[in-house]
Amino acid sequence: MVQSIERTMKIIRVLISDEKQAWPISDLASATGLPISTLHRFLDSMIQYGLVEQEPVTKHYKAGYTWMEIGFTLHNRINFRYVARPIMEELAQEVEESIFLSVPAGYDSIPIEKVESPLKIRIDENMGERIPLTIGAPNKAILAHWKPEEVRKVVAAQLAPALQQPFLDQLAHVKETGYAISCGEKTEGTVAVAAPIFSYGNRIVAALSINAPSFRVTEDRMSFLIERVKQKAATVSAKIGGV
Repeated sequence: MVQSIERTMKIIRVLISDEKQAWPISDLASATGLPISTLHRFLDSMIQYGLVEQEPVTKHYKAGYTWMEIGFTLHNRINFRYVARPIMEELAQEVEESIFLSVPAGYDSIPIEKVESPLKIRIDENMGERIPLTIGAPNKAILAHWKPEEVRKVVAAQLAPALQQPFLDQLAHVKETGYAISCGEKTEGTVAVAAPIFSYGNRIVAALSINAPSFRVTEDRMSFLIERVKQKAATVSAKIGGV
């Protein structure tokens, strides 16, 4: 296993070097010190996962776009929390409610950042707690922008058959309007309003949410909260390369 990883990295480091745009198999063998038969075996496997591409005409090899996708994903995870924090602080002061940043984790989400309300009565959540994607406004904001086949898998796994179509209808509305609302779905007596955060390629990476005690959220105030969370989520998206 270790030898396979070392050989894979040796191949990739050559392919991403500035020496050539694409490499014939003979030159790649010389640069890596690997037999051509071994190279063919590794390259075939790497092509399957998009780690390597082969030009159709020349048959030369180059690094695949999967590496770019991995790089962007890691970049976003490292930086977008840092980018979001001051915007969350602004939002907390504007609406005087608790603000949360949630990211998908499999078929759940995890709150990874929060700014507490300046008021004495406020909503709190445990950082790092896994929450099923069918519960709460942030999760609806995330799930509404997943691929339909993935959404169906989550819904089938987490909801009873009678609840699935109404939930899918909710998600369609969330995607159309750009925000999600939940009332007491995770904690009784609370309201959450959330909007999606996008990164490169219009890829959903997180949700920004306002969480408040339900007694403070009138109809007029709800409209205000929706407008503010959508605007702040769009600001975060723009700063990390989204739309």
